[in-house]
Amino acid sequence: MLRSCCLLLLWLLSQVGLGQKAVPYGHNPAAGHYATVRGVKLYYETYGAGAPLLLLHGNGGSSQDFEKNIPYFAKHYRVLALDSRAHGKSLDAGDSLSFEMMADDCAALLTHLRLDSAYVLGWSDGGITALVMALRHPQKVKRLAATGANLWPDSTALMPELWQQMKRGHQEGKDQTFVDAKRKNDWKVFLLDWNEPHVPLSALARIKAPAFIIAGDRDVIRPEHTVAIYQSLPRAWLWIIPNSGHATLHEHTDEFNRKVDSFFRARVVLPPAR
Repeated sequence: MLRSCCLLLLWLLSQVGLGQKAVPYGHNPAAGHYATVRGVKLYYETYGAGAPLLLLHGNGGSSQDFEKNIPYFAKHYRVLALDSRAHGKSLDAGDSLSFEMMADDCAALLTHLRLDSAYVLGWSDGGITALVMALRHPQKVKRLAATGANLWPDSTALMPELWQQMKRGHQEGKDQTFVDAKRKNDWKVFLLDWNEPHVPLSALARIKAPAFIIAGDRDVIRPEHTVAIYQSLPRAWLWIIPNSGHATLHEHTDEFNRKVDSFFRARVVLPPAR
């Protein structure tokens, strides 16, 4: 009898689960909005309530990349999941793209939403944008977490396999003329990481916001480069995640969410400036 009741309960729970539709993060009309800032129509989705948290994805990605993270953070924050310009639904007809442009977009979006500042979580290119935003718009960044970020584009920052792959991609595309709008945009997005960023380690000393620097122990960013970023920041914590590649927020979702949340919410004395 007990076994039958348990089986019935499990079946009922499964039916409830089947009746729930997955949230189409990155393509959710119920949460999606557009804001025209700095000449670009930026797409973003909002979830939850509380202190604002800006999520910034990586190269070639979109806000959908945070589908495993948004449900957790939406319990405590007003999540703003942004499609960076020239990514996802944020179309950009311009010929150029830079991390400075994207960082300025983020600051302008917060101003558009009448938000004086936000917590910022960035992955890969999003992590770079978070750091550049903290440099260019320090008043807009409460705290930042950056996973898999680099400060310049060469083999001293990137692992050899990725750098060789990028060199091949550049060699194959540099003499092509792209007529198709999508391919032209894809090439512009590729060139972003080929040409940039160019942030000297010394510049990080100007960042006042507390920073959580994260990478996988098998990341595509050289571990010594990640450590150098951490060491150059006045107020910083470092987390190298064991048994993880570049997609730390996907490969170790639960632990990643908890630790980033703890960093944002912690009421602790900050470490002294180094």
